[in-house]
Amino acid sequence: MSNGLTASAIRVESPQDLSNALSEQGFDNPRPILVILGGAGKMSETDLSRLRSLFVNVLAPLVEKLGASVVDGGTDFGVMQMIGQARTQISAKFDLIGVTPVGKVALPNQAPPEEVAALEPNHSHFVLIPGSDWGDESPWLANVATVIAKGAPSVAVLVNGGEISRKDVSESHKANRTVLAVAGSGRLADTLSDALHGENTDESAKELVASGLVQILDFKDNFDSLTQLIKSYLC
Repeated sequence: MSNGLTASAIRVESPQDLSNALSEQGFDNPRPILVILGGAGKMSETDLSRLRSLFVNVLAPLVEKLGASVVDGGTDFGVMQMIGQARTQISAKFDLIGVTPVGKVALPNQAPPEEVAALEPNHSHFVLIPGSDWGDESPWLANVATVIAKGAPSVAVLVNGGEISRKDVSESHKANRTVLAVAGSGRLADTLSDALHGENTDESAKELVASGLVQILDFKDNFDSLTQLIKSYLC
């Protein structure tokens, strides 16, 4: 990695290989899972600062305290970058697993794809899955979280997000995983929040919240209440 840290990476070709591949990486014991979804597009500097504080003061410390792991998209951008940097900032040791299409990232000793994305350097593990388009990882991301949890509690946190995040939320629902949409973070998260309160005409959003698996997390609440809310889903 660019910061001198090392990470384990596995390449998986089919869902049937996933359990064995993760077991070989040491993921044998059940543990709570926090799934990070979304982005940070079109957010103000004030909201971005508050969001970084949420990762540093709530999410990363809680995951570390609970012996949980985090699963996300693994690239050096937005919320994936924030959780990676928060992990290092608090000197945490929790497993941080990025799930990324192999056709979208630069790998050692290989010619890079045309539209390459950097891997976030503070992650501990990467699962490289088949695909050359963003969104190919959506079902894999949900499945990786399920396989690692092994029946332990899990919850997804959606920050901001666009159309790919909409697919991520749908896949979380298929896995029967609650999604906490961060109200006030913009785009999809706010669309789902509005739909949950009957204030939106987005039919897709209405379908997602009709499952009962979308709840609201307002990151403008105090951090103690946010910690307790997320903890209630992971314990």
